[in-house]
Amino acid sequence: MTLAEYTLDQIGQHKTPDDLWVAIDGLVYDLTEFADAHPGSALVLYRVGGTDATEAFYGLHRREVLQRFARLAVGRVAGRSAAPDDFAEFSRVPFGEAPAGRPQPSAFCGASHVAFKRAVRRLCAQLIAPHAETLAAADAPPPPEMLRALGAAGLHACRLGPGPHLAGRALPGGVDPAEFDYFHEAIAHEEITRAAGIYCFGEGLASGMMIGAPPILKFGPQWMIENVMPQLLSGEKMICLAISEPGAGSDVANIETEAVKLSVLTPCGKFFIVNGTKKWITNGTFSDYFTTAVRTGKGPAGISMLLIERGAGVSTKSIKTSGSGSAGTAFVVFENVKVPVENLIGKEGQGFAVIMANFNHERWAMVAGACSAARQVVEECFKWANQRKVFGKALIEQPVIRYKLGQMISELEAVQSWYEVITYQMTKMSYKEQNQHLAGPIALLKYRCTRMTHLVSDNAVQIFGGRAITRTGMGRIIEQFQRVNKFGAILGGAEEILLDLGVRQAMK
Repeated sequence: MTLAEYTLDQIGQHKTPDDLWVAIDGLVYDLTEFADAHPGSALVLYRVGGTDATEAFYGLHRREVLQRFARLAVGRVAGRSAAPDDFAEFSRVPFGEAPAGRPQPSAFCGASHVAFKRAVRRLCAQLIAPHAETLAAADAPPPPEMLRALGAAGLHACRLGPGPHLAGRALPGGVDPAEFDYFHEAIAHEEITRAAGIYCFGEGLASGMMIGAPPILKFGPQWMIENVMPQLLSGEKMICLAISEPGAGSDVANIETEAVKLSVLTPCGKFFIVNGTKKWITNGTFSDYFTTAVRTGKGPAGISMLLIERGAGVSTKSIKTSGSGSAGTAFVVFENVKVPVENLIGKEGQGFAVIMANFNHERWAMVAGACSAARQVVEECFKWANQRKVFGKALIEQPVIRYKLGQMISELEAVQSWYEVITYQMTKMSYKEQNQHLAGPIALLKYRCTRMTHLVSDNAVQIFGGRAITRTGMGRIIEQFQRVNKFGAILGGAEEILLDLGVRQAMK
């Protein structure tokens, strides 16, 4: 629909409670009927009636508010163009993009990475971003149709890295599956985090599959790869990784969930009987499969990995965390669950090696998401510091604000650079070589990353003030980030454990 044009003088004639117009970002809005429903009271709107309220609006609201109330637009400001909805485009804010989204050349990312990033961003803007905030606030899991749409777009497959599972798939940006590398995968993690938020709604978007499916791809029998993986990659079924227990978090070797072949219960010897509990299992509440660490013997050599399908004896209960219930974090109970021996992932007694190898990819992917979230926070701080006026001038004009931004940027860019070096090394190594040579560096990288996000979170809160501890409005992204920031320092291995691991690996 073509909107009529109005001059500022014409808009100025509509400034009474019975006839209330304002101009924001080049568009004219009729707020007459909306004023009484305005959360900040109608008085706020009466003060700006008949004026260009762009500056006042952005001092209090995020741009998506305009998108939510687009129906109130009745015209355009003559001689001005409406500000574009640029969430799906690359940011022009300094340091608002990782290298693949910047105009400057990158040592590691080429044309296919740029095309892939652009295509994934637009997919996420279409499929995820319009619903993420509402569903996260409601603690609701992603709708099945959203998960299927992401599967159809190839994003589930992309988050598992390069490999045969990509063969024959149409990937975003027209990327040839044979040319898909870990930099492409990193972009998929970055963009989903950007659209859905870190450790909140984004965790519900098959993050359990990102850590629960690789053991099948790397160590699972052929029947699992042929029968189970297609269900997961399409988004029809979900899977999670079930390792942590109430008494064993980072200390994986002490898990107690048992899988025994009792002749009394299974005379044929073709089944395990599984009993035990798992805790803090991401996506557990809505997963169909559980990639599960079980004890089949004593010590680290007595750990095996089983694929357990939801069924008789399997129950899950939601755990309320600092993030959103959308993540489906679960307490899982296995009570006399009968599991075929064919469901072993890898060999019996070699599960610990499978777990350790899988941790490397998980930790690496967590850094991708954390850098993306931190970068979004930096972008928000830049925009806020330029538009927020205090003591008669913009925040950005205060040296202490520029100092805080400088700290955030330098820490983020340092982690990003180290991350890219390790990612490049991954592209030149086999899976076995990665596990042999990169486990220590990845552990240290994740530690450095979570220290960076701590600083970014702390500085951002100081820049945004009270808005940073308010779940809605201008500081929404900052509030979410500071509330869940410590997740990264715990999940996938606590900081202290990873520092020790990194040094021990270096001494070998």
